[in-house]
Amino acid sequence: MIGTSFNEGWQTRPKVNPFAEMSGVQVSFEPVTLPHDALIGQQRTAPDGQITMQGGAEAYFPGGTYEYKKVFAVPEEYRGKRIFIEFEGVYRDATVFINGDFAGQRPFGYSHFYIDADRFLRFGQDNEIRVEARAHRDSRWYTGAGIYRDTWMLVGEVVRISPDGVRVTTPDIDRERAVVEVATVVENDSIAIRTVDVVTEIRDASGAVVATDVAKLTVLPGEPSIARQRLYVRDPSLWGPESPTLYGCEVTLKDEAGEVDSAVAAFGIRSLRLDPEHGLRINGETVNLRGSCVHHDNGVLGAATFARAEERRVQLLKDAGFNAIRMSHHPMSKAMLDACDRLGMLVVDEAFDVWTSAKSEFDYSLSFPEWWERDIEAMVAKDFNHPSVVLYSIGNEIPETGSPFGAAWGRKLAEKVRALDPTRYVTNAVNGLLAAMSELGALLGQQEAERASNDEVGINTVLSNVGDTMNAISASDLVTERTAESFALLDVAGMNYAEARYALDRDLFPNRIILGTETFPTRIDGNWRLIKQHGHVIGDFTWTGWDYLGEVGIGRPQYVTPDTPHPDHTAPYPHLLAGCGDLDITGHRRPASYYREIVFGLRTEPYIAVRRPEHHGKTFAGSPWAWSDTVATWTWPGFEGEPVTIEVYGDADEVELLLNGRSLGRQPVGEDHRFRTEFDTAYEPGELLAIAYRDGAETGRHTLRSATGPVRLTAEADRQAVRTTGGDLVYVALTLTDERGICHPGVDRPVNVEVSGAGVLLGFGSAVPSTEERFGTTERHTYEGRALAVLRPTSTGKIHLTATAPGCDAVDVVITAE
Repeated sequence: MIGTSFNEGWQTRPKVNPFAEMSGVQVSFEPVTLPHDALIGQQRTAPDGQITMQGGAEAYFPGGTYEYKKVFAVPEEYRGKRIFIEFEGVYRDATVFINGDFAGQRPFGYSHFYIDADRFLRFGQDNEIRVEARAHRDSRWYTGAGIYRDTWMLVGEVVRISPDGVRVTTPDIDRERAVVEVATVVENDSIAIRTVDVVTEIRDASGAVVATDVAKLTVLPGEPSIARQRLYVRDPSLWGPESPTLYGCEVTLKDEAGEVDSAVAAFGIRSLRLDPEHGLRINGETVNLRGSCVHHDNGVLGAATFARAEERRVQLLKDAGFNAIRMSHHPMSKAMLDACDRLGMLVVDEAFDVWTSAKSEFDYSLSFPEWWERDIEAMVAKDFNHPSVVLYSIGNEIPETGSPFGAAWGRKLAEKVRALDPTRYVTNAVNGLLAAMSELGALLGQQEAERASNDEVGINTVLSNVGDTMNAISASDLVTERTAESFALLDVAGMNYAEARYALDRDLFPNRIILGTETFPTRIDGNWRLIKQHGHVIGDFTWTGWDYLGEVGIGRPQYVTPDTPHPDHTAPYPHLLAGCGDLDITGHRRPASYYREIVFGLRTEPYIAVRRPEHHGKTFAGSPWAWSDTVATWTWPGFEGEPVTIEVYGDADEVELLLNGRSLGRQPVGEDHRFRTEFDTAYEPGELLAIAYRDGAETGRHTLRSATGPVRLTAEADRQAVRTTGGDLVYVALTLTDERGICHPGVDRPVNVEVSGAGVLLGFGSAVPSTEERFGTTERHTYEGRALAVLRPTSTGKIHLTATAPGCDAVDVVITAE
């Protein structure tokens, strides 16, 4: 089928009750181009003025019902053809009407789905499609709302290749050749038997044909038929994280009159193996997963999913040392999968955050029993040809996993996945605390009694130290027993915050292979040591690699006060961000990212991070998701002569720190010291230099210099040319610097941007964790000296951006849209 973008020409508004409209209530439609997040521009408030877990989970955005409509022409020559409208994602409870008639629905907000449209269409005339979507207290994070992913119109003949109907596997690979099996689903909606030739070509990265096959296929009316072909690629180039070589598979249907239909699929030639001694092997080589959990929002763009935004995220995560993404907690977008294929990023794609037990008042559990199979089918159909996908996750922190009925549900899901795709492995991200929730009170009561007998604080201490609590519970006999069946039905036991089980399970369950599907960022050094020690533990996925909207403040720095002796896991309005990403929502790397890169063994240079001097002497009380309150800067105006603590990370025997050429001493660093050390001194502007040594020889150095003199505003685009198609965007970094280009983090001010010419301002903001500013405005304050503007091309030509800030000269950026 021929697919054309269906993103243009839409209008949207908050849905109005038709009876209210009859009474004179008027709410106008606004034009939009998809993808579009209807929620990101809404006013945030604390519900009823109160701080609530649910409000904080969704970043204090309101719920709402939104409707979209589009008028489109269907030419007369389409009569008799098959026409589908594809939605890659609508959040949530999508209901679709064509020319006023109900055409289909999809409760889940993360599945792509097709609307069989031709029966509703008026050929040779204009037609109207209308989509309703709802978001209301149905998630534990920010979801956005509306048609937030791409849409397509698919047009084909009555005999055609099904959408997602070409599936490629590579079951047999050696140095000389690879067997490529291509299964093509062909449908026949005519009333006659049809016989076609299925012509399949495999092309390498240069476009050269490297294998071909032709097979005859007879398709009965109303009965899909599958053509299976085995092709042989000589001297194959294998796909892997370090060499992501892709091939193309083009399938063409032909009859005596010529070409009937065609479809193209990209794929990679690679093998997967799994065992407790060697872990996960790709093409015969063991690969430890250096993983990042990632939510789906794109920061300043909200939930809107543009191909370039997804590609940029994957590239920056790869540059930061990650080789795997766990999409949490929902199926990954097609655009991100394509980017992972191209860039060599491995994927754990996750189906659901809930099954039958609700976590929010109106979440997907209300639809799961009826819709789970169709949503699993949609995920596997989307993922099947992507070599980056190595595991499917059937759930995240599902409370039912601790019960026999929950294990039975898990077996249904796992076997459904295996029936659809036997080439990958199945996991489930199990949280032992939730699995044992029904008996948790008795367990915590026992621990409280034990602590009380030792004159310790009881259950409050347990709950305030959530990291140790989760591990202790996960390693308990209770959780061992309650989760045994749920883990046994999986290929890989996914464990959230349960590294205490890694060594334990080697003896208890010698055939169990473990993946740390969710872990605390503050514990990566110990977790990575366990992974290197134990072959049955195949990787670690930090929460999170990229910061996100919602679950506000779980990673924010906090300090002990008489009123707050323990960290609070929900921050008050107007907090916006979780604050726990290695990279912030603009893609800027935070100190934790460089620490992780050192732990992974990917960085030989040390790294300097400075604790904010205004908090010197206070007792840090952040959650285990919270990194230390550090910034990679030596610019602290107003704190001259004041005490300051400097953290230095490194994989060496020792590190020396010099301030303006004066040594502050040498201290041990490296794995035995958790790859970190600290220096205390008084702040004085100038140069801070860290030099790492191993066996007396220098292995690397890192320098921070103070910004001085007048503040300048700089603007730097990530590309000079942008395509007008394919979801391409331009990212413009706006930074306050001195004349040498050193960032001024302490002089934040409002920045105004004006965009003209062949593009529009799509999103504008910073990584400030708490603000009432909106991403859709043309003026935003910088945070730590930085802001980010995102531009979308609207036509060919020049896109002009002018940025101004008080006390700074205006700056201009010109990008060519092609």
